[in-house]
Amino acid sequence: MAFKLHPVLTKDCIQLGRFELCMVLLMNDEHYPWVILVPQVENIREAFELSEAQQHLLMKESNFVSKAMSEMFHADKMNQAALGNMVPQLHIHHVARFKSDVAWPAPIWGKVTPKAYDEQGLEAMIAKLNQGLSNHPNYRPLD
Repeated sequence: MAFKLHPVLTKDCIQLGRFELCMVLLMNDEHYPWVILVPQVENIREAFELSEAQQHLLMKESNFVSKAMSEMFHADKMNQAALGNMVPQLHIHHVARFKSDVAWPAPIWGKVTPKAYDEQGLEAMIAKLNQGLSNHPNYRPLD
């Protein structure tokens, strides 16, 4: 069975590119720099369901994204989460947080209504993320 992205992630996110294991998505919410990694493995709900090699690769890719985003955006804190209560497909959120953001210091979920990027803001965010993530040897932005 081929990998297929969950419909909610397809609706809420913009596909940026791919690492060796994970698809890289941008959450369409201008309130926060917010990247989601989705292992491209069919029918996985939890990280422990991945093979040991895939688990290590997920950790490496996730740590790279967190560090890159922290440096790119000068984040006060990086939040990482794999909740899956609404979207059961395994996906890891990476959110750059700032003492000045609309939800600080609370969790972002349900705090404010998401606000989609305008065209110019979206183009700028995609360019910035692709530039920062391209420092990884296995990152491939979408054409």
